[in-house]
Amino acid sequence: MTIRSFFRYITNNEEVSRHEIGFDIAFFIINTVALVGGGIYLAISGEWEWIPFLVIEYTWAVDTMRHNRP
Repeated sequence: MTIRSFFRYITNNEEVSRHEIGFDIAFFIINTVALVGGGIYLAISGEWEWIPFLVIEYTWAVDTMRHNRP
């Protein structure tokens, strides 16, 4: 799977995104960085029990991006 086809999958499997593709890619990258950075922070601070909630929020955000299109 190429990076282009991966982002196309993330942006609702459409040839042309109904939003600006740059926005979709930035949204995905920012959320992924927040997931990884938040997970590292929570692990370092000893708050392991909050990591599943962080993953749930990440999954919800990506799912919303894929399905709630205008």
